[in-house]
Amino acid sequence: MKPPFPSPATRPARLRRALPAATLALGLLAAAPLSAREAPPAPESAALELPAFKVQAETLRDDRVQTPFLPDTRGTSIFAGKKTLVIDFDAMPQIQTDNYRQAFAKTPGLLTSELSNASLLSLSFRGIGDPHESQNLLVLKDGIPFVLDPFGYPTVYYAPPFESVDRLEFVAGGAALLYGPQPSGALNYVTHEPSRRHAASSTSQHVFGSNSLYSTFTTLEGGLNGGAYLGFFDHRSGDSFRDANSDFKLNGANLKLVLDTGPTARLVLDLDAYDADSGEPGGLTRATGPGRLNIGQSRAQSQNLYDRVRVERTAAVLRYDRDYADDARLSATVWASRSSRYSKRQNGSGFGLVPTGTTNTINLHEYYTYAADFRYRMDYGSGNHANTFTAGTTWMNLDSPIETSTGATPAADTGARTFKAERSSRYGSFFAENIFRSGRLTVTPGVRIEILRQGIAEAQNNAKSAAGTPLGEKRDTATQPLFALAATLTAGPKGEFYANFSQGYKPMTYSDAVPTGANDTISSDLKPGHVLNYELGRRGRPAPGVWYDVSLFAVDYYDRFGRVGRNIQNVGRSINYGVSAATEVDLWRLHAGVEGASLTWHGNIQLLRAEFVSGPLAGRTPQYAPGLMIRSGLVFRQPGRAKIALLGTYLSEHFADDANTRTPAADWLIPAYVVFDLTAEFYPWRGEVAGRSAGIALLAGINNLLDEKYYSRVRANGIDPAAPRNFYAGLRLEF
Repeated sequence: MKPPFPSPATRPARLRRALPAATLALGLLAAAPLSAREAPPAPESAALELPAFKVQAETLRDDRVQTPFLPDTRGTSIFAGKKTLVIDFDAMPQIQTDNYRQAFAKTPGLLTSELSNASLLSLSFRGIGDPHESQNLLVLKDGIPFVLDPFGYPTVYYAPPFESVDRLEFVAGGAALLYGPQPSGALNYVTHEPSRRHAASSTSQHVFGSNSLYSTFTTLEGGLNGGAYLGFFDHRSGDSFRDANSDFKLNGANLKLVLDTGPTARLVLDLDAYDADSGEPGGLTRATGPGRLNIGQSRAQSQNLYDRVRVERTAAVLRYDRDYADDARLSATVWASRSSRYSKRQNGSGFGLVPTGTTNTINLHEYYTYAADFRYRMDYGSGNHANTFTAGTTWMNLDSPIETSTGATPAADTGARTFKAERSSRYGSFFAENIFRSGRLTVTPGVRIEILRQGIAEAQNNAKSAAGTPLGEKRDTATQPLFALAATLTAGPKGEFYANFSQGYKPMTYSDAVPTGANDTISSDLKPGHVLNYELGRRGRPAPGVWYDVSLFAVDYYDRFGRVGRNIQNVGRSINYGVSAATEVDLWRLHAGVEGASLTWHGNIQLLRAEFVSGPLAGRTPQYAPGLMIRSGLVFRQPGRAKIALLGTYLSEHFADDANTRTPAADWLIPAYVVFDLTAEFYPWRGEVAGRSAGIALLAGINNLLDEKYYSRVRANGIDPAAPRNFYAGLRLEF
C-alpha cells in the first residue's frame, strides 16, 4: 500500500481531485455535441495554419520534419545569431520512457546523467555545473518554466511526456535574454496543437518491456466552432534492474483548450496534473570490505531499501496571442502552479555503504507560483533595412515552505519535526532586443534587467538550538543587468556565419543564503556566480537533405559557489572551451534526387577543455565535462509508414565532482562508455474508420543493444549504475 504523501492534513483536496477532474473533462468533451470544423491537411511548412493565425507547432498526427535551426524570428522571440537546434521527434521512431540519450542523438554537448529509474531530470551542457536535477539549465514547456523554483531551488522533478511533444528547441548561452539568466541556456518543450480536422479523434498507446515496464498514453482531441481541444492521460510504471526499491509509478493528465477570439487572435488554456512515486535504490562502490556494495560483484545490488521520492504538481496556464497585420505580435501569459516534493531517506549511509541508521530523514518541500509574462514584437523598415524589435517583462511570486522530520524507523513516513522554514522569491525582469539588418549582415544587441528579492526565515532548527546558534534569517534584493550581442553574415544562398556573446548569472539558492547546519557559515561578501558565453560558428543547408553546424565556444564562469570547510563562499573561476560540430546527410535523397523515403546519417562531436583557473580547485577539471562526446546514427524513415533508428553515444572518461576525488573508498571518476540503441515504429495498417483516418502502429526497441556495463552518474551515496540491455514492444491505435 502506498504510504501517505504527504499526510492528508498537508495535501490539498484540489490536488487529490486533479486527475479525476481531468479524466471527467475528457469524457464530457467526448460526449458533448460537437460541430466539426473540417480543415485541410496542414501545408508542408514549419507553421500550421489556423484561419489567419500562425501557430508554431504541429498536431499529434502530423509527420514532417522541421529545419534543424530556429529562424531569425519566431513568434515574439529573436534567435538571429544564436546557437540553436531543433530536435524534431518526427524524425525518428517514437522515443519510449523519455530516453534522453536517444532524444539528444543529434545534439552536441547536451549531457544526460542517467538514473536507475525515472524519478527526476538530470541534464547539463558543456560541463557547466552538476547535471543533478538540471540546476544550471532552464527548462520550459511552451515558453513557460516548470522548474520548482527557478532561483531558490532550481530543480526539475517533472517533464512533459515525449508523446505529447512535437519538438525540443535548444538555445545555448544566449537564452539569457529570451527566458532567463541560467548559465547553460534553455530547453523548450513545444507540445502538440489540437487538430481541428474532426469533431473527435483519439489515440491509445500501450507499451510493455523489461523489468515490468508498462506505459500507456491516451489522447482525445477535436475541433469546435471557434476552437479546439486536446487532452491526454499518461501512465508509466515498472522496476529497474536493481534488486529492491527501484520501482516507479507516475500518472499525468493534461487538457489544452483553444478559443479563437478573432481572425488573428486566440486564447489557450493549458491544465496539468501529475503524480509520481519512485524508489531510490542508492549507490555502489568500487571498494570492497564489510558493508560495502561492490559494483564488480553485482551491479543490481540496492543500497537503500526504504528511500522514496514523491512529487505532485498541478498547473494552469492561460495565454493570449494576437497578430497585428504582418508586422507585430503580442503574447500575454499568466500561470499558477503548486508542486510538492516529499522524500524519506535512511540515516547512516555513505559512499556505497549499507546504511546503519535506525531512523530516517523526511523532507517536505512545497512550491506555490503565480506569474505573468508579456512579450511584444514589431517589424519595421523595408528592404535591406527591415528590422525587428522585441521587448517584454516577466514577473513571478513564489512561496516555498519546507519542513524536515526524523522518523523513528528507517521506513517511517512521518516523524518528529526538527526543521521548518519559510522561503520566498519575488522576481521581475525586463528585456529588449533588436535585429538591425543591412544587406547580408544582421546585428542584434540585447539587454535584460533582472530584479530578485529572496527571503528565508527559519522557524525551527533543532540542530542550531542545541548548539546555541541563532536561527537563520536573510532577505536580499539584487538587480542584475545582462547584455548580449549577436550577429550573422550570409555566406552564399545556403549558409551563414554567426557569432554571439552573452552574460548569465546564478544567484544564491536558499541553502546558500542560510545554511541549515549548526556550524555552517557563509561569507559576508558572497556574490552571485557570473557567466560569459562566447560562440563563433558557421551553419547551413548546402543541398536538399544536408545540414551542418560547426562552432568554437568558450564559457568563462567566475564567482562560482562552493564550500571551504564549513564556510560557503565564492571559490574560484573555471574556463570551458572547445569545438562543437554536427551534420546530417540524407543518403537516400542524395542518391534518388527526390523527396520521400529517407535514410539519414547524422554525426556530431564536442571537443571540450575545462579547467578551474583560480581558487582552491585550480588545475582541476569541472564535474561532468568529458573531453570528447560523439554521437552518430542511421535513421530510415518512410513518412506515415515506418521508422527505424540505430543510434550510438560515446563519452570519454570524466569526473562527477569538482574535487576530482579518487580514493579507495570513494572513486568519482566515470569511465568512458559507448552505448547503442535500436528502435523502430511501423504501421501494418492504415485506413479509415467512420470517415476519418485510422491506423495501427507497432513500436519496439532494444536499449543498450550491446549490453554495455557503464554508469554516468555518481552522487554522495555512491555510483548509480546505468541500465543493462532492455527491451520494449507495444502498439498504438489511431482513430
